[in-house]
Amino acid sequence: MGIQITPSILSADFADLGAEIGRIPSADWVHVDVMDNHFVPNLTFGPGMVEALARSTDLPIDAHLMITEADRHAAAYVEAGAGSVTFHVEAAAAPVRLAREIRSLGARASMALKPATPIEPYEDLLGELDMVLIMTVEPGFGGQSFLDLCLPKIRTARSLLKKHGLETWLQVDGGISLETVERCAEAGADVFVAGSAVFSADDPDAMVAALREKASDAAAETAQSL
Repeated sequence: MGIQITPSILSADFADLGAEIGRIPSADWVHVDVMDNHFVPNLTFGPGMVEALARSTDLPIDAHLMITEADRHAAAYVEAGAGSVTFHVEAAAAPVRLAREIRSLGARASMALKPATPIEPYEDLLGELDMVLIMTVEPGFGGQSFLDLCLPKIRTARSLLKKHGLETWLQVDGGISLETVERCAEAGADVFVAGSAVFSADDPDAMVAALREKASDAAAETAQSL
């Protein structure tokens, strides 16, 4: 698997999301930020919106659940059409069971960590996951500035995945732009969520291509130096 770019519709025009997604045909996934105003101080989408989006696009849906009681609600997003469902380990009572449930329903299972949550305690869980998401801002709102302090955690996560011979994807989300995507790729990330950088561009799909190129070049240079 190469570099993947996953635009977040949190920064899109909510009044016409179908048309907004139509502006990013070369994206690898559509990222949907689900917030419940409890786990994070914002309220956004539910399963109904995911179902509507899944009907309106051929792009796969990547649902990021920033919600309490993730164990209780995750299955509804798979049933709504999400091809990947991410739960926060801080909100999951039984993360291994939850990951297995998501996979058994036919979706990719992903675990997210807030900036202050270390990855090391969850090393033994990595084999249960299809993707790990390292948040590079505090979850809850789009348009935030990238937190450089998360780069060491990205490197650690990549090192742990290599240690166990896993092909688990490593996603980053928060403040991803042409100025920050290279640093994340150099640290080992291969899936990039970008919201405002994409949807505020004059040509969102051209920005998707530019981000992919920047990340791919950085990853290639890093691989050559090893």
